[in-house]
Amino acid sequence: MRDIPEASNKGAGQEGNGRPAIDVRALSKRVRDASGELTILHDVDFTVQPAETLALVGASGSGKSTLLGLLAGLDTPSSGQVVLDGTDIFALDEDGRAAFRKARLGFVFQSFQLLAHLNALENVMLPLELRGDADARAKAEAMLGRVGLASRLRHYPKYLSGGEQQRVALARAFVTEPPLLFADEPTGSLDAATGDAVIRLMFELNRERGSTLVLVTHDPAMAARCGRTLTIAAGRLVQ
Repeated sequence: MRDIPEASNKGAGQEGNGRPAIDVRALSKRVRDASGELTILHDVDFTVQPAETLALVGASGSGKSTLLGLLAGLDTPSSGQVVLDGTDIFALDEDGRAAFRKARLGFVFQSFQLLAHLNALENVMLPLELRGDADARAKAEAMLGRVGLASRLRHYPKYLSGGEQQRVALARAFVTEPPLLFADEPTGSLDAATGDAVIRLMFELNRERGSTLVLVTHDPAMAARCGRTLTIAAGRLVQ
C-alpha cells in the first residue's frame, strides 16, 4: 500500500498549490451484460477547483452516481484517471484508496449510512477514532452541537427522525474537516421542508470549512445552490 499524506484541515492543503482539487481525465466505465458490453460513462473530462461547489445533475440512469463512486475510488474505471489533490487514486491499490478516503474524503448519502448499534455521538466519533484522534469525543460533541443535536448525543438512529439522522450524517462527514466532500442525493429520503433545512446546513458547514463539494442531485433548486453545474446524459457530459 502506498503512503497517503495526512489530510490538511479546512481544505488548506488544496490552497496555493495551483492545482485542481479534482481532475478527471477521459474517464470511462463499461460493464458486461446479456447483450454484450454496456458503456455507462463515455470519456468524461472535467476539473473542480479548491473550495468550489459542483452539482452533477441528470436523469435516473444517466451515470451520475457511477461517476461519483469513481471519484471516490469506490469503483474502478475501465479507462481514464481521477486525480484528487494531486494523487492519482487509481495508481493506488484498494488499501491505498481506502486510506486516502479515510484521510481526505467526507461522504453524505441518501440513506444516511449510520451504524444502528452506535448512538449519534459514537457514529460521529468513529471516523476520528479510526484516524487516531485523541480528542474524538470532544470534537464529535462540538460537531453535533453545531448541527443542533446537543440533546440527542446518546440516541440511537432508530430513535431519530430522518432529518436528525441526516444531520448526524452531516456531522460525521464534516467532523474530520475533509478537503473533499461528496454527497449523493442527500435529501432524497426526506420531506421537502426537512430536506431544505438539511441542505442549507450542509452548505453552511461547507462554507465554514472551505471543503470542495461535489453533489449528485436531480433537484434543480439544490443544484442552483452550487457554484457550477455539470449535466450528464447517457453517460456523457453535456453543456
